[in-house]
Amino acid sequence: MEGVTVKAVQIKEYGKDIEINQEVKVPEISSGKVLVKVHAAGVNPVDWKITEGYMSQGKKLNSPMTLGGDFTGTVTDVGEGVTEYDKGDNVYGSGAVRMGGSGAYAEYLSADAGQISKKPAKANNIEAAALPLVGVSAWDVISNKIDLREGQKILIHGGSGGIGSIAIQVAKYLGAYVATTARKDKADYLKEIGADEIIDYKNERFEDRLHDYDAVFDTVGGDTYKRSFRILKKGGIIVSMLEEPDKELMDKYHVNAMGQFTRINSAILEKLAELFDKGIIKVNVDKVFPLDKAGQALEYQRNNSVKGKVVIEID
Repeated sequence: MEGVTVKAVQIKEYGKDIEINQEVKVPEISSGKVLVKVHAAGVNPVDWKITEGYMSQGKKLNSPMTLGGDFTGTVTDVGEGVTEYDKGDNVYGSGAVRMGGSGAYAEYLSADAGQISKKPAKANNIEAAALPLVGVSAWDVISNKIDLREGQKILIHGGSGGIGSIAIQVAKYLGAYVATTARKDKADYLKEIGADEIIDYKNERFEDRLHDYDAVFDTVGGDTYKRSFRILKKGGIIVSMLEEPDKELMDKYHVNAMGQFTRINSAILEKLAELFDKGIIKVNVDKVFPLDKAGQALEYQRNNSVKGKVVIEID
């Protein structure tokens, strides 16, 4: 596809408006990577944070940069050393620039073969694009870092969000008792996906109701994170998507704390596809935008209490 140009959503400077570039070269295929025709891309909070420079950590922007990580699409070419995938395979995963990809908000992307997997057979393109980051985060924290067991109790903050909603389903699959914090209007949805106890964080303090919990999964941060230590039993664990471990609180309450930085990998994506196809987990898509409205998609993700995920439909 040398010389062919396609459409992509890019930024040239942090803090500036995104641009719909109509003449982006199709990414070159290199060793260990695959070229994918993108059908849909998932929107995550990290995407709008990148546009505003929150994730730059002083790094200079490689301008112009194509946004987006989560995607689903069809393999059109494979690089040297890639044996797991062939042309025509339907895949999903991450094509984020910060992870070595070329960016998912585009008609074509390149992605590392170790960060994709075959798409869940029973998922449509919108569902598959919504799953990678939230699903891998939820599984890695609940199953690996917390090592949640049957009969244990866990509090999941932000249960109606993308990560929280998958985490609830994973925790129930593993046999745990699940409490979650969310807005009152999300209660029916949270019961539907398996939450045993729902705390309306606007009107209730979760630490007044919950005690002796084995684990907390925090997707909110700030004061919510600090207050969560109070509900843990000695030897319990809290894992946060946003906060670094607070040693003072760890020592005070005799619990463990960890931070989470999610790295998409094929093994967990394969597990998620299996769970999806068996009906054990499902992903709720709050709203779908076309590629030309990517700016509105990012704004919607940032400014609303999203129930599940926001997705950009590309093909």
